Amino acid sequence: MVDLQGAELDEMIQAEKKQVAFEYHSEAWADGISDGIEAEILAETAISTALTELIRLQGEADVIAMVEGLRRRIEFGEFCSDRSLQ
Repeated sequence: MVDLQGAELDEMIQAEKKQVAFEYHSEAWADGISDGIEAEILAETAISTALTELIRLQGEADVIAMVEGLRRRIEFGEFCSDRSLQ
């Protein structure tokens, strides 16, 4: 039998960690912008750092699959700041 309460708790913990990570990234981004670093440089560096770490942890094949999934999400407009959810 699956421990649903444990699974729900794990999901809550993961959601909290993601929120804290988002706040850390947002703060670092704001600091970089205020130091005069262009958004494009910050973005490319963040992506490169993330991919390097993911490949170290999960291997190239898993990361390639993830990037292909991200490509589809980009093509569907998921990351557009002016996206409309009608």
